[in-house]
Amino acid sequence: MLKSLFNWKVLLNLAVAIGVFVGLVWLTFRWLEYHTNHGQEIPVPNIVNKSVYEAIRILDDSGLEYEVDSPQYNPKYRPFQVLQVYPAPGSRVKDGRAILLKVNPRTWAKVEVPDVINKYSGLAFQRLEQVGLKVGDTIYEPSIQKDAVLRILYKGNPVQPKTKVPRFSIVDVVIGSGPLRNISIPNVVGLTVKEARTVIARSMFEVGVVDHEDGSKDESDIIYYQDPAAGDVRDQGMQIDLWASKKTPAELRNKIEELNSVYRMKVDTGLPPVQYQEIPARQEPAYETPPPVQAPRRENTAPSEPARTTEPPRTSSSSSSSSRPAVSGGEATRNRTPASGTAGTSGSSPSSGTAKTAAPAPQKPAEKAKARKVVVE
Repeated sequence: MLKSLFNWKVLLNLAVAIGVFVGLVWLTFRWLEYHTNHGQEIPVPNIVNKSVYEAIRILDDSGLEYEVDSPQYNPKYRPFQVLQVYPAPGSRVKDGRAILLKVNPRTWAKVEVPDVINKYSGLAFQRLEQVGLKVGDTIYEPSIQKDAVLRILYKGNPVQPKTKVPRFSIVDVVIGSGPLRNISIPNVVGLTVKEARTVIARSMFEVGVVDHEDGSKDESDIIYYQDPAAGDVRDQGMQIDLWASKKTPAELRNKIEELNSVYRMKVDTGLPPVQYQEIPARQEPAYETPPPVQAPRRENTAPSEPARTTEPPRTSSSSSSSSRPAVSGGEATRNRTPASGTAGTSGSSPSSGTAKTAAPAPQKPAEKAKARKVVVE
């Protein structure tokens, strides 16, 4: 087997195969160099902070392609100003390489106006701010939808929901101020149903039940009766019922009288007026205040034995006083004397029969009257 491998024919075929493989590899690389412009590189020019139009012209002259991206508007830079380049300026790229340019757009990206028609104004303001819109003027307009958004204005013109406007744009909001009170009912008798709907809607009322005489729903039928009647005052938003027919009101006189008996009730004013009598105000009974109850008087009774009291010593040049028996309470009261005066005379002494006078007491400042004990000497 080894002998057959070293045969000259086998070696010749092997050499030819190796040569063919090497030639194919060489040709492949040469084709790649030619196709990819190997060794031919172009430096990326510095086009940052230039306008996008000038940057495109420079790239075209250099043989480079470009792609423009406007991610988000930045008010710090000029509109259409090149903010960033990829690959970075100075890098070497192949001829025909696409250069990515990030450019500042002319204004903010557009956003859709949210659908807030007939929504509460507080919720509408919140939705507008969430999408990036600012509320300018708030305009109130008479409407039965109080505090509801009626229209959205952009630059004075109404815009429909999902209309795209620049972000951070200022929009005006029209809000309903509520129904008006005591508005006269319009007269729609003699008009077609279609015309009556227009007149009623213009007066901020609503169409209630429409009764067609023949049971059809033809909008060209003539209105021959309405409730409430024309000229009555109602609040806006109230319903107005209509009766329509293809006949004229003159031909439907009996029907109109029948409806008047139901919806136009007459008030009999021939009755005498009701008289009202005033009831006198209720008077509270007067009560007399009872006289105060007097406390029972206490009678002083003499004690069984005369009470003896010890008289405090007195400073006097006379001889010492002798003890005497105390008098009863009634007699003590009759013989009471003021502190600044002299002692009164007591009853006659059993021994001498004459009364002794006490020495005058020294003067003292006036004090509050107190109960005193009178001692008879």
